[in-house]
Amino acid sequence: MGAFSNEDLSFSSNYNFPSSQDLRFSKQIHDNVHGNIYIDPLFLKFIDTEQFQRLRDLKQLGVAHMVYPGAVHSRFEHSLGVYWIASEAINKLKTHQGMELGIDHFDIQTVKLAGLLHDIGHGPFSHLFEREFLPKVRNGLDWSHEQMSVDMIDHIVDERHIDIDSETIKKVKEMILASSKFALTKSSREKQFLYDIVANGRNGIDVDKFDYIVRDSRACGLGCNFQFQRLMETMRVLGDEICYRAKDYLTIHKLFATRADLHRTVYTHAKVKAIELMVVDALVKANDYLQIASHIEHPSQYWKLDDTILKTIETAPDPELKESRDLILRVRRRDLYQFCNEYAVPRDKIEHFKDVTAHDIVCSQKSGCERLKEEDVAVSNVRIDLTRGSHNPLESIHFFKDYESDEKFSIPDDRISHLLPTSYQDMIVRVYSKKPHLVGTISDAFENFQLKTYGIKAQVHATPEKKRRI
Repeated sequence: MGAFSNEDLSFSSNYNFPSSQDLRFSKQIHDNVHGNIYIDPLFLKFIDTEQFQRLRDLKQLGVAHMVYPGAVHSRFEHSLGVYWIASEAINKLKTHQGMELGIDHFDIQTVKLAGLLHDIGHGPFSHLFEREFLPKVRNGLDWSHEQMSVDMIDHIVDERHIDIDSETIKKVKEMILASSKFALTKSSREKQFLYDIVANGRNGIDVDKFDYIVRDSRACGLGCNFQFQRLMETMRVLGDEICYRAKDYLTIHKLFATRADLHRTVYTHAKVKAIELMVVDALVKANDYLQIASHIEHPSQYWKLDDTILKTIETAPDPELKESRDLILRVRRRDLYQFCNEYAVPRDKIEHFKDVTAHDIVCSQKSGCERLKEEDVAVSNVRIDLTRGSHNPLESIHFFKDYESDEKFSIPDDRISHLLPTSYQDMIVRVYSKKPHLVGTISDAFENFQLKTYGIKAQVHATPEKKRRI
């Protein structure tokens, strides 16, 4: 099989837009990452709704801007970016293998719409809402932002009477759910490679990551040497799966390594986590009075919930919100929960690791000190991996030798470079004091917990004396 035909190549210089007429009816938006983005009229019907415009008030990185001041970009611009890269990806496949794969207008529209709407169900403060807040107020609730995205799409179509084929909407929702626990089984899908583009549940390489890795790195002032364009130019579908050239193995590894580095240095930065812990406490204390969690029960209410909930709380005079207001004021005045110390869970203990709790720390306190209460202690259990837990994500990726070959194969990591990691996840336990004068007491209890659990102090160094004397 030849990867490129002369007929396909004749369109390569203008693969995004089959005719100049499309541009006349498209809206042009300039994005600071991808340059000019063109929005077709159908997609504007979704963008120009209060549900999609809500994404402007959801910061992509939650509270990270309080540590990295430039990180104020929103889910709105990220969604436009994913829409655009998804458009480029499907059009490149159509250019190079369109006739062979049967890619048609329906496929292109569904992929682009899935890219645009994949995050429309996201909650406030990045992943904090569903991973930290909801479990505390709705224990046992099986909820995800992907499922809410699906519900929001149905709501928009019904409320705005958007004239769109029901089969298109069905496929869009399936693509959004493809990497979640609600994904359909692969055997029930046609053209399975299409589900690899926006939310890849097969191996984690998708345009969502392509956009946020570059966008987040730029916003935080960090360098990013991962170039997704190289993968976009050379990817190829074999056996109903998007595959990559064997020579791009290290480029793909760089994708996952860059993502892990962002998690370590930005998303789970110790100060970012301290602020997140305080925001969660503030939301939990305000929940009964404001019924924050009830917004998830229907899309007609959910769109009203965004990051401005903090401003609502801190400017409200209601006495029922005083505790929440005080916490937010502490954040504003940088009177944060004090970071005491952290340790990385020993490699041989990660597999059976159970989250450390405030109760664990309090129970590890030695006698003779001021007695700690669980509400004095905050613990953050941070897992950083390459998207596949303890497994190498590259084991799930198939490669090809060159465009003259139809064979796809996996590459064992020991065949590439011995400089690559042999472990693919970290588990970091951090402990914080909610009251500055308890830093020393909590630090001692934390050290004792490590000795009881592992027989050693796993932390790298002792808590500095100046922090203990606060």
